[in-house]
Amino acid sequence: MENNTTTSRKVIVFQLGDEEYAVSVQQVGSIERMIPITRVPQTADFVKGVINLRGVVTPVIDLRLRFGLEKTDYNDSTRIIIVFVDEMEVGLIVDAANDVIDILESEIEPTPEVIGTVEAKYIDGVAKLDNRLLILLNMQKVLTEEEIQELKSVEG
Repeated sequence: MENNTTTSRKVIVFQLGDEEYAVSVQQVGSIERMIPITRVPQTADFVKGVINLRGVVTPVIDLRLRFGLEKTDYNDSTRIIIVFVDEMEVGLIVDAANDVIDILESEIEPTPEVIGTVEAKYIDGVAKLDNRLLILLNMQKVLTEEEIQELKSVEG
């Protein structure tokens, strides 16, 4: 029988502003440098458009805008993290993708009511590692069912 002190989850850590976020590696397809994004009319403001990634048309959202953070210019460290949400690939624009680490389940705490500026509903929990606080994202909640349907229509 496994106990939670030894079970760990491998996550990709990325940056939005001063905060560090983590998403499970199992949900990540790849991490890409910024490439040209084709705008799609009449989509939510955080939907930047679509990219053609190795022949797959993938919708891209700006996580800063999704979370209501201040918009910043993209630079050399800006990355697009390709994640799988409900069997669909979505690109997330982040300020930087930092590293891949293992977090012990015992280090993950439930989400506080308010964490920084990001709404608690998007968050699976937080992990305190040394002097870092990682916010674990729940990708199923970052995009609502309607938004996923809208993005699927963008893909086509």
